[in-house]
Amino acid sequence: MPPALLALAISAFGIGTTEFVIMGLLPEVSADLDISIPVAGTLVSGYALGVVVGAPILALAATRVNRRRALVGLMLLFVAGNLLSAVAPTYAVLMSGRIVAALCHGAFFGIGSVLAADLVAVERRASAIALMFSGLTLANVLGVPFGTALGQHFGWRSTFWAVTVLGLVSLAGLLAFVPAEAVRARETVRSQLVPLRRLDVWLALATTVLGFGGLFASFTYVAPMMTDVAGFSAGAVTWLLVLFGAGLCAGNAIGGRFADRSPATTLVVLLLLLTAVLTVFRFTAAGPAGAAITLFLLGVIGFATVPGLQMRVIEEAGGSTTLAAAVNIAAFNLGNAIGAYLGGLVIDAGFGYAAPNLAGAALAAGGLALASVGAARRARSSPIRLAAADA
Repeated sequence: MPPALLALAISAFGIGTTEFVIMGLLPEVSADLDISIPVAGTLVSGYALGVVVGAPILALAATRVNRRRALVGLMLLFVAGNLLSAVAPTYAVLMSGRIVAALCHGAFFGIGSVLAADLVAVERRASAIALMFSGLTLANVLGVPFGTALGQHFGWRSTFWAVTVLGLVSLAGLLAFVPAEAVRARETVRSQLVPLRRLDVWLALATTVLGFGGLFASFTYVAPMMTDVAGFSAGAVTWLLVLFGAGLCAGNAIGGRFADRSPATTLVVLLLLLTAVLTVFRFTAAGPAGAAITLFLLGVIGFATVPGLQMRVIEEAGGSTTLAAAVNIAAFNLGNAIGAYLGGLVIDAGFGYAAPNLAGAALAAGGLALASVGAARRARSSPIRLAAADA
């Protein structure tokens, strides 16, 4: 494995921890800041929208900077945002810290995923992206559960102090392993904007929004769902997050392997399965055994979509991919924001903490429809692409 891939995975671990750990701390943040659970849930949406705004702006700003310098600068922004969150005395300040940390997210994963794909042979590109994203899955196995436990025992601010330190460790890894390569001439602002003129790129981005939004409509409210509906104790949430994280690890590996072979078909199958699992979760959440099993399956299937969703955008973007890859990270997080918002709406409407699963199923079904259209368009255009390549 190239050392730079390890550095990217370490950084992804830090970013994934700060992104997802808030889900396990919603009850603590709600009680400490005297806000409702749905309002606390907007901290998920705020982070996601910060990614949406930051991804294209910072990716374009980094066009004329070598990759190591860009990644180091983005990680410094991440550290600053988490430090602000750690000292936040109010909801508004905490939201500000979350947004500052989020600004680096999309550009970091956009630049990092293209770098990861360039480090390996063409037939291993999706697997290399999956390896980088394994940092996110490990964050859910280790960072999020133990960050949740830390916050439950010592206050939620202690978790953000720990993530700040983790960001500094990630920064050291980038400086040590990512080569200080020259800026590539082809990566001009104009060249990066060209792929965004293509319908198929936007179709792929919309698939990401809806498909991943379905996962987050459910996962944002996993803590109250597991305690108030399934009947688990608050202390069990940590181990349930470990279980979910184990599912993410398995799904990431599986998704990368199958996406290397056929990204379009893999997406259609996985989004169909995600729609089914979210629908079933509405009912299995009523008991501890069914809730735990379905939570694990949700992790497997939900995160198996990630390598394929990212690889599809990179393929559709063609040669100038950094901005498109960053915008797709923004699309993931726009889906997170929409999912968290819709989940909060159905809770506020009085349907209970299990109802966000059905909202998620509806979003995933929309992603499935778009993925099917994209697969059909790609199949029709394949002979044309092959002919152009032969010519």
